[in-house]
Amino acid sequence: MDSITAQIRQTISGKIEGTLASTSGLTAAATDLPVPVGALVDIDNQLGDTVAAEVIGFQDQLTLLFPLREMTGIQRGNRVRLRRSRPWLRVGPSLLGRVIDAQGRVIDGRDQPPLIDCVPQQRSAPGAMERTPIDTPMVTGVRAVDGLLTCGRGQRIGILAGAGVGKSVLLGMMARHSTADVNVIALVGERGREVNEFIQRDLGPEGLRRSVLVVATSDQPAPLRRQAAFTATAIAEYFRDRRNDVLLVMDGLTRVAMAQREIGLAAGELPATRGYPPSVFATLPRLIERAGRTRQGSITALYSVLVEGDDPHEPISDAVLGLLDGHIRLSRELASAGHYPAIDVLRSISRLMPSVAPPETLRAAGQLRRLLAALDDHRELISAGAYRAGSNPTVDEALARREAIHRYLRQSSQITTSLQTARDDLSALLAPLPCEDPPARSPAEIPVRVP
Repeated sequence: MDSITAQIRQTISGKIEGTLASTSGLTAAATDLPVPVGALVDIDNQLGDTVAAEVIGFQDQLTLLFPLREMTGIQRGNRVRLRRSRPWLRVGPSLLGRVIDAQGRVIDGRDQPPLIDCVPQQRSAPGAMERTPIDTPMVTGVRAVDGLLTCGRGQRIGILAGAGVGKSVLLGMMARHSTADVNVIALVGERGREVNEFIQRDLGPEGLRRSVLVVATSDQPAPLRRQAAFTATAIAEYFRDRRNDVLLVMDGLTRVAMAQREIGLAAGELPATRGYPPSVFATLPRLIERAGRTRQGSITALYSVLVEGDDPHEPISDAVLGLLDGHIRLSRELASAGHYPAIDVLRSISRLMPSVAPPETLRAAGQLRRLLAALDDHRELISAGAYRAGSNPTVDEALARREAIHRYLRQSSQITTSLQTARDDLSALLAPLPCEDPPARSPAEIPVRVP
């Protein structure tokens, strides 16, 4: 009982301290440090400052720590002090137009904005009965998406592709041209030079004005890379609860999984699927389920998923597909041919399109898919010049409309299209061709003249 009282007094006074016992690889271990997983601590070093670290687990009597920067200068016996037992963030409307790091500190070289509210970084997803039906389209400004893969406000979509196929450019187009009230963009594990390029080239001043960017570059420790995803989600929840429609863009979810893998293996977890420990597949649904639509507002989430080696059975993409409400696959073959955005329509789907698109758009999208499928099925014959006109009416129609279809699917990153224009262009694309003969009638439909 006396030990419990001592711990309570120590907690109230805010002076929970331990001693650094050892280091192993990227982790450190402390003794006599009764703090929870996820707590933030400071490790004294011999250089006169401190090294921040996150508590990632326990082993026997040791508390395992993952430092948030280089461990240069620390040694056995250094003091370890609790800084914060639960991660929280300072937020406010003045975050719009700003760039922050995973811990919520501004990094754009401007003054710290006045932030009047605090929110927890880790939060439970809304309950199933708190969610409202998704019945309103979210306009992205990308013609191929709005016409053939219409998204709803509160939907969660994955952008699946290998490296260098155009995921970031497509996400930038959607963020810049969407009808969302607020954009929250997480750049996780990106190369440092790409951050300014994304802001200036893909997002632009107009997009930045209504956006909050959360950045954790590839050289930062795994806890910060994982934390950036939860920070962005918490900020999106803050704006959603203020009755806004929020677009959450996370580039990329695979790097969040890799960061969690690094943390899990350092904490002693055993690798399971292709080197990923079980904690990775437990973290993904906790993160993704926090997006969606509630009575207060909505979070429409776009998650880029890096498909390593263009392998369709890569474990992270497999796990994510079962959690999302649709996905957009980008094709390296289309990108190599200069077709941007390189959306593979036949291998993409929006599960909520039937709820947010009118029947005529659904019919037109289905007809266009049939034409694209006919071209794909007969691609080798067409390329070899072995296809004979008249062999298949659907292929004949697809060949006659092929150039118009490609023009519809291609779009410059600087051009936006309204939802109605995307639908009207789709209907016009599939209008009867001038030289088309009327459809042949069956013998039963041909009137018989009685003498």
